[in-house]
Amino acid sequence: MIKVITGPRRAGKSFFVTHELTNNGKFAYANFDDEVLANASDHNEIVTEMNSLYDKPGLFLLDEIQNLPNWELFINRLQRQGYNIVITGSNSNLLSGELSTHLTGRHITTSILPLSLREFITYDKRELTTAELKNKFSEYAKYGGYPEPLVKSLDYREYLSTLFDSILYKDIVKRYRIRKSNVIDELAIYLISNSAKEFSYNNLVKMTGVDSQHTAKKYISYLSEAFIFFEVKRYSAKVKEQITTNKKIYCIDNGFVYAKGFKTTEERGRLYENLVAIELKRRASEDDFEFYYWKNVQQEEIDFVIVKHGKIAALMQVSADVTENRTKEREVRALLKGSKELKCTNLIVLTGDYESEEEVSWFGITGYVQFIPLWKWLTGTNNV
Repeated sequence: MIKVITGPRRAGKSFFVTHELTNNGKFAYANFDDEVLANASDHNEIVTEMNSLYDKPGLFLLDEIQNLPNWELFINRLQRQGYNIVITGSNSNLLSGELSTHLTGRHITTSILPLSLREFITYDKRELTTAELKNKFSEYAKYGGYPEPLVKSLDYREYLSTLFDSILYKDIVKRYRIRKSNVIDELAIYLISNSAKEFSYNNLVKMTGVDSQHTAKKYISYLSEAFIFFEVKRYSAKVKEQITTNKKIYCIDNGFVYAKGFKTTEERGRLYENLVAIELKRRASEDDFEFYYWKNVQQEEIDFVIVKHGKIAALMQVSADVTENRTKEREVRALLKGSKELKCTNLIVLTGDYESEEEVSWFGITGYVQFIPLWKWLTGTNNV
């Protein structure tokens, strides 16, 4: 079976492969970010050179394979010839689409995202006090989980700004030959400044330099394929409504929001919601569930609806501060209305630091709500 490792650039795919999949055995490595390799016309020569340089290794590790023209045919041939292969790539659509076509049933895919909070705090290699853990959470919420600036003590803003620009221009503008690079750059900055918000393609045309809804949709697909953003659909029992209604946009790492986004007074709440979306994306890949957002006709919203095996398993709100009665009432009211309409009693509010379990009511609707500090939920083992 071909092992396929996908995820954002610099999230740790190669590190994961060399430390977890090679079992300390001999392996040959080729990085197709190297233009000489990526432009090689003779694929057989690549194999010959790797066998010679690494003395017939037991495994081929081929990094950023999507940069090699006709790579899927090359990999398919190597697999037929009996080579043990691990490939990595930073474009979700190229890998999943082409592999589904050429390697049906013959590959296993693993997704590597930037560090989770659990991984982020293990870098200290010691047991943290509660106060230290909360401080680490604050750092993580602001700077995100990219490992390199953490390990090498680099300036987060400079590192992440450079990485963001590199992904945008190398993996999108260059790959798709976009002539007006400033337009997709403007769109990306707008989206990153509005992470955790609902969007429409029509509004994106009005607010940015994108010339049509078709172009906006195409550019967002490129940004998603490069693992900068991901979309969350609005929950509906009708599939057509899920497709046609507005989606919400989330950034793959809070550090990008810190480095490139505009600052607002509502920043902390949206950063927390973005963290939860990333963690749900991570856990969904491991635990086989889907997540959506929900909105009723009164425009009251539930941040996340968790669906397992076709049934709604949890309704979840994210609120940085519920100590103000009006805020708490707003979050709870939407949960209770959603609980009645969606027939789900597992109600959760993820908070800055407030913790409680309370029976709440709203005009005849009663339910039990768990208030869980976000740092506890992120470091816990609860799958939702």
